Amino acid sequence: MIKLTARQEEILGLIRDAIEKTGFPPTRAEIATELGFRSANAAEEHLQALARKGAIEISPGTSRGIRLLDRPADGKKIRRPGIPQMVLPHPGLMQLSLPLIGRVAAGSPILAEEHVSATYQVDPSLFSAKPDYLLKVRGMSMRDAGILDGDLLAVKKTDSARDGQIVVARLDDDVTVKRFRRNGSSIELLPENPDFDVIRVEPGSHEFALEGLAVGLLRAWG
Repeated sequence: MIKLTARQEEILGLIRDAIEKTGFPPTRAEIATELGFRSANAAEEHLQALARKGAIEISPGTSRGIRLLDRPADGKKIRRPGIPQMVLPHPGLMQLSLPLIGRVAAGSPILAEEHVSATYQVDPSLFSAKPDYLLKVRGMSMRDAGILDGDLLAVKKTDSARDGQIVVARLDDDVTVKRFRRNGSSIELLPENPDFDVIRVEPGSHEFALEGLAVGLLRAWG
């Protein structure tokens, strides 16, 4: 068992809650705000302590690069269910068949046969909810959420979302991955990279539809 201080347990719980609600871990600034720290540096110190104890794994260079870990009796690290960034699982654990969607043609359903470039067999316990498909991420607009070019985003089909959730949205002829937010009668699609602009969708200004909700992320390491 990993021995943690009360404050470390509190931060670990906050990380778990954020992942359950939005599918992704909080930033250092969000942790600091939630727990009343004076700066994000204080949150970083606690995160580093959790990493040293093997409770989490930190990816440098991204504000949301936090992965929850458990250790079984043999001490080998395993990833908890619902963590957004994963190693592809051992073949013996594979149970769920998911189509991998590549480029999506304008005006056609995202799950149309011509969009499916491969099929992956994965362990369903990897995700916070059962996904319907995998979408290959293109570009770095969600870099600070730990979503990188070439990653496979696990997506659950839905036509609704709450503020703060990461969604797959169709905007005119494009399919994009962004954080969702309502602003009065309009919708904002927020990047997680300061090099990219917020996309604002006013009523009637674009053909817009939600294609799904991000429930996990697969990344092949090694």
